Amino acid sequence: MATETVAKPRTTLRVRVQKFGTFLSGMIMPNIGAFIAWGIITALFIEKGWLPVPALGGFGTNAEGVANVGLVGPMIKYLLPLLIGYTGGKIVYDVRGGVVGAIATMGVIVGAGIPMFIGAMIMGPLGGWSIKKLDSLWDGKIRPGFEMLVNNFSAGIWGALLALLGFYGISPLVTWFSQGAGNVVQFLVHNNLLPLTSIFIEPAKVLFLNNAINHGVLTPLGIQQSLEQGKSILFLLEANPGPGLGVLLAYMFFGRGAAKASAPGAAIIHFLGGIHEIYFPYVLMKPILILATIGGGMTGIATLALTNSGLVAPSAPGSIFAVLFQTSRDSYFGVILAVVLAATVSFLIASLILRTSKDKGEDDLAAATSRMEAMKGKKSSVSSALAGGGASDRTDVAVLTRPVQNIVFACDAGMGSSAMGASVLRNKIKAAGFPDVKVTNSAIANLSDTYDVVVTHEDLTERAQPRTSSAVHYSVDNFMNSPKYDEIVELVKTSNTEGPAAAHPDGAIEAQVATAQGAHAAEPAAAVGGKGVLLAESVVLNGTARDRDAAIDEAGKLLLERGAVDTTYVRAMHEREESVSTYMGSFLAIPHGTNDAKEHIKHSAVSIIRYPEGIDWAGKQVKFVVGVAGLNNEHLHILASIAKIFTNKAQVAQLEEATTVEEILELFGKVNA
Repeated sequence: MATETVAKPRTTLRVRVQKFGTFLSGMIMPNIGAFIAWGIITALFIEKGWLPVPALGGFGTNAEGVANVGLVGPMIKYLLPLLIGYTGGKIVYDVRGGVVGAIATMGVIVGAGIPMFIGAMIMGPLGGWSIKKLDSLWDGKIRPGFEMLVNNFSAGIWGALLALLGFYGISPLVTWFSQGAGNVVQFLVHNNLLPLTSIFIEPAKVLFLNNAINHGVLTPLGIQQSLEQGKSILFLLEANPGPGLGVLLAYMFFGRGAAKASAPGAAIIHFLGGIHEIYFPYVLMKPILILATIGGGMTGIATLALTNSGLVAPSAPGSIFAVLFQTSRDSYFGVILAVVLAATVSFLIASLILRTSKDKGEDDLAAATSRMEAMKGKKSSVSSALAGGGASDRTDVAVLTRPVQNIVFACDAGMGSSAMGASVLRNKIKAAGFPDVKVTNSAIANLSDTYDVVVTHEDLTERAQPRTSSAVHYSVDNFMNSPKYDEIVELVKTSNTEGPAAAHPDGAIEAQVATAQGAHAAEPAAAVGGKGVLLAESVVLNGTARDRDAAIDEAGKLLLERGAVDTTYVRAMHEREESVSTYMGSFLAIPHGTNDAKEHIKHSAVSIIRYPEGIDWAGKQVKFVVGVAGLNNEHLHILASIAKIFTNKAQVAQLEEATTVEEILELFGKVNA
């Protein structure tokens, strides 16, 4: 009988907003260089700039009495939106999507009298997504020799239609929205309410929601305001480094243990390097410190409003150098004062909190969270992430069947905290004697399933896992000195060192599957109740399933018929698949239950099903599905045998050509020994 397929767990609202913010930043961040170029030209050559030049700044008239167009206006009206639209389309459907996205964006640009950044963020991805769907309609149906003709004309015709949609339909809506949002901002400014936005912005930063706010709302509105007034306060609502600096300074003077020792270095990276994520763990150790950042943020915004100060363009990253570089000519006093006062207020509030608290920040975030829960008398909202059992630990992992050669650190933008973490781990791995192991950093939006190990902040892991389902994932709470780095170094040693445990990737497999099943140390496989782990009755040469969920049901049914598990365990196999894919590569998937379902295993068993035509496994082709239920690591021996076979192309070919169950059992050897 087939078991019930478990529905995909709902993603939290926070993760949805994070994903949206990541997608927006994926369109903005690659083009920051263009924003900076526009900011430089604006700061230098506009009428109020340092070196006013009418022909470049776009003011006054030329010798013939014709108004100067300049560079500032065309860049902000055409260049920047087109870059955003192209990038948005390319994210969805590579270069073809980018081209159609740029065509569609041109419609909203011409149809509106204001810079169409929000319009570009709509039309670019829409162009990429829609042409992708169109291409799928005639995929494989075009006569040979007509591919280029169909591809070019379909992109051109559809792009033209989208441009018309942008001109007549989307442009008026975005204009209306932009004007309404601008009126809200003006209302807040005129009524001295803008500082209250820190109540939402500062907590959002710590929860990694800052990209949705900054790139989705503040940057487009700030650009419009800067074009009209030569500067905008909106660029500093989120980017002000003062509040975070104040918290780190408080830890320097009144913290304790590793928190105090690491705070000076974190302050330098945060304030000078512009990597704001570096102070987030210090706030998470003591969440009440969010009051300090809110107070500092409100002070900074109020100072900017009182002094009528702002930046000419976005500051990215949020380094004090980048902030000063983009500061308007008449705003240096106000901007510097806003940063200083924000840091001062944040420092005073954080210092008061740390001095009056028994817990000043300890060596270990998990231990600090546990003590905080004990003092509060209830579970903290971040304890699952910080207290060992959550995302600060290594997540439910994929089985690594290859040496570790490619490690990636991933964060929202791929240029801040991830670059720092990659540098730290790269040095550790080189010191361990593995200089050839590649350690890079990337934005989550740019990840592909080509890495062996993926490292993310604990609040971002859920978003990185679907993009890199065959990798081993590590979640950290601190990019500077996480103890997880030592675990990764050990994994590199285990999987790359020649010897009995690593001549094949068995050692790494055993360690990882033991983690996934809740085990601790590898033990020899043994017969259970007089039965072996793998029997002929649990091998199927021609599976009947046609998709992933049905295949899991089929593998689980064989385990049920063996009396190895109950139906709850089979449901847990679906839950495990929804959290992290069990696709291993080489046409192999190894579905198994979650750690919590271990109590529903009666004895160890393995089932093997072959699908000669292959089935779709979340975008990967799978021909072999191995269902696993293991107690006391009795199943690890068969998993090691499976790893050896599926890293050998010749043996995989033998499995594909096998005509009897006995041939398959013979390939795996005496798996029940």
